[in-house]
Amino acid sequence: MHKRNRLFVSIALVYGLLGGLIAIVRLIDPGLIPGNVPRAHGHIMLLGFILMMIYGIALHVLPRFGGFPLYSEPMADWQLYLANAGLPLMIAGWLGWRDMLVMAGGVLTYGAIVLFGLNMILTVRAGGRSRTLPVQ
Repeated sequence: MHKRNRLFVSIALVYGLLGGLIAIVRLIDPGLIPGNVPRAHGHIMLLGFILMMIYGIALHVLPRFGGFPLYSEPMADWQLYLANAGLPLMIAGWLGWRDMLVMAGGVLTYGAIVLFGLNMILTVRAGGRSRTLPVQ
């Protein structure tokens, strides 16, 4: 498995643990964590845990199921960078009531989603015709 894909899966697990911890702390004392905790928790779980896990698994599995390389490895690398820059900004924005941080993080996160979608569509549709990796 490509190092980047392992990173996506590992980071997803960290986000899952963080999201679970936030839920438990909120159950114990709802006022203990300041800010918009329900939104931060929801996005940690959905974008952090679920989507990062999907990224890691899909980037590994889909090209192999088709028997051809990923359309663009650099695009997938940038997806990793954008996703992991955007979500922490969004979380910081909600916990600190800073709408500009939420917006900036949302734009970066959406950029990662767009890169993933393009890469997957081009991988499946074109049969991985980008020659970033030779077909074997």
